[in-house]
Amino acid sequence: MNESIINPYYDRLPGSYLFSTIAKKIKEYQGTHENADIIRLGIGDVTSPLIPAVIEAMHKAVNEMGVKWTFRGYGPEQGYDFLREAIIRGEYTPRGVEMDPDDVFVSDGSKCDVANIQELFAADAKIAIPDPVYPVYLDSNVMAGRTGTLQADGHFSEVTYLASTAENNFQPDLPKNPVQLIYLCSPNNPTGTVLNRETLQKFVDYANETGALILFDGAYNCYIRDENLPHSIYEIPGARTCAIEFRSFSKTAGFTGVRCAYTIVPHELGKLRSMWNRRQCTKFNGVNYVTQRAAEAIYTPEGWEQTKAVIKDYMDTAAIIRKELTSCGYTVFGGEHAPYIWWKLPENEKSFDFFDRLLATCEVVGTPGSGFGPCGEGYFRLTAFGDQEQTKVALQRIKERL
Repeated sequence: MNESIINPYYDRLPGSYLFSTIAKKIKEYQGTHENADIIRLGIGDVTSPLIPAVIEAMHKAVNEMGVKWTFRGYGPEQGYDFLREAIIRGEYTPRGVEMDPDDVFVSDGSKCDVANIQELFAADAKIAIPDPVYPVYLDSNVMAGRTGTLQADGHFSEVTYLASTAENNFQPDLPKNPVQLIYLCSPNNPTGTVLNRETLQKFVDYANETGALILFDGAYNCYIRDENLPHSIYEIPGARTCAIEFRSFSKTAGFTGVRCAYTIVPHELGKLRSMWNRRQCTKFNGVNYVTQRAAEAIYTPEGWEQTKAVIKDYMDTAAIIRKELTSCGYTVFGGEHAPYIWWKLPENEKSFDFFDRLLATCEVVGTPGSGFGPCGEGYFRLTAFGDQEQTKVALQRIKERL
C-alpha cells in the first residue's frame, strides 16, 4: 500500500487513547499477578442495571418488532418524534427552556457526536479546549489537522487551552487568542466541577460578540445537586445563537452498553443545523426503535423516579470517596455535582507514576490526570460508578497501604 494516501495527522496523536493505555497496564499487571484482586475506579462505566421502566419498555418494543403491523425498519435519522418530544418535556421544559423537538438529534452516543461535529468546520478553524478535559475533543481535532504539533510541554501549538484548575476555582478565563470553536464541559470530566452562570454568560457573550461557536458537553447534567447551578447552556441568555449542546443517556440511565444520546442544534444556528442534519442523513441510519422506546421510558413518572434513585446511589458513593480521602488528609475536588473525584496527589507525584504505585500497592485502578491535559498532571481521577461495597474496600486499602 502507498502510505502517502494515509491521513498524516494521526501520527500527531500522543500515543494510544488514554483508556486503552490503562487497559494495557492492567493486563500487564495481571500477567505477572495471577491472583490479583483489582478494583476498578478508573473508566467511567456504570455498574447498576437498567431500571425496571426501561426494561419493560424494551420488552414491549421487542414484541412490537415481532409483529408485522408494528414492525419498524429504518427510522428517521434525527430520531423518532416520541423521544424528541419526551426529551424536551423531561429535560428542558422543567428548566424553563423552550425548545423545538426538531432541534433534537438522537444518536448512538455523545462521544460520537462530540467527535463528529468537527467535520462541519473549516480545517483552519481555531479551537479552544478546557484543560483538563475529556480527551476526545482534542484527539478528534488532531485527526482533522486542526491542532498543529505537540510541544514539549504537552500542549499543541495551534490550540488555545482554557486552564480549569483549583487556582481559578475551576472557572476558566476567556480565550487569550482569537478562536472560532470553544469546547466547554459542565459538569467537567475529569474534575467533577460545574461552571456557574457568571462564567457561562461570559463565554456566551464572547461567542456572540466574536462570532465563535460553543460546543457544550452536558453529559453529566443530571448529577448536579444544586438547582441554582445551570444544567444547560440554553439557560443562559443569548446561547441559542452561539451554542450546540451534547447530552447522553449513558451515565444518566446506565445506557453505556445500550447506546443512546442526543445533540441540540437550535434553529437559530441556521446553516449549521442544516449541515448537521445532512451529515446525519448521509452517515447515520438512526438509533434503533427498541433503544429509543427505552430512552423514552426514562421520562415517565416511574422511570424518572427510578433514574433519580440510581443517580443518588452513585452520588452517595462519590460522597464516601470524598469523605474517606479527605479524612486521610488528601485534597479532593468534585464528587458533589458529578460522579468523579479529582484527587490532588501529594508532593507533585506524576500521575502515571501514581497509577503504577496505586495498582501495585492497593490493586486499585484510577485514571492519571495528565491523560486529560497538561493541567491534569499531579491529579488523579476516581469514578463513583463502581460497586459501592467494592469502592469501600478500595478506600480501606488506600488508607492502610498508601
